Amino acid sequence: MTHRHPTRNIPRAAHAETDRDAMPQIDPGNTTGARAAAGRTSIGDPDRASTSRPQDTAPAALTPPSALHRHLVARLDESARTWLEQALSEAAAQPGVHGPVSAWELRIAEAGRRCGPEHADAARVLILHAARAGTDALSRVYFQGTAAERRAVLHALPHLVAGPDAVPLVEDALRTNDTRLLSAAVGPYAARHLSPHLWRHAVLKCLFTGVPVDEVTDLDRRARGDGELARMLADHAAERTAAGRAVPQDLYRVLTLSDPTATPPAPAAEPGLRGSDGKES
Repeated sequence: MTHRHPTRNIPRAAHAETDRDAMPQIDPGNTTGARAAAGRTSIGDPDRASTSRPQDTAPAALTPPSALHRHLVARLDESARTWLEQALSEAAAQPGVHGPVSAWELRIAEAGRRCGPEHADAARVLILHAARAGTDALSRVYFQGTAAERRAVLHALPHLVAGPDAVPLVEDALRTNDTRLLSAAVGPYAARHLSPHLWRHAVLKCLFTGVPVDEVTDLDRRARGDGELARMLADHAAERTAAGRAVPQDLYRVLTLSDPTATPPAPAAEPGLRGSDGKES
């Protein structure tokens, strides 16, 4: 399936592009020389290389939009609530895309400044939902957006795209080393629509970059009994052990799911990863 993503000119500040792995397939091992996080930051919404979620926020990809709206409104101040309701009304009144830039696309760019960085993902998902954004609109926002806006698009996919048409967006996110973008990419949409081959490489990419496998939606279901995944994990564990590097505990967890009889190599004494930047010591 071929997807074309039209280029648009938006009256916004230019942003540096997110680093990609230069491999035709998603290659979790291709992290040498790559930066850990995207260098694109939206207004008022700094992107940190962290997958932690504040306790007062709801997982945007897993929460139905109506419940997400109630959760968000209860936590915004009066000014932010007024802005959000206006943004949602504008998106509902003019859904889809119109011209070089739609009014609701500008609201997506403002969400971090208006609602605060801890609530920006939820606000953006709600705006996309109100705009009834289809694959073309989501692709436009994703490829022209900041890292934070791209993350919101990934969170919105399970609410807006029923079939596999938006898989190229997930594939693109899986080429980055931005751990927050990777965490969003392995959500419910990927669980439903990524092919077994790409899904296995997505799991390995999480292991390489330090994204907890708890972020992988439906991990137990998709990994259970997957012999090819077990082989890939065992090979990776053996390579790390032979090199005197520690094997991530998450790898053992997934290996046990994919092959309960597997006996992984003993982990090395010294840790081989530092932080979550995907670089090895």
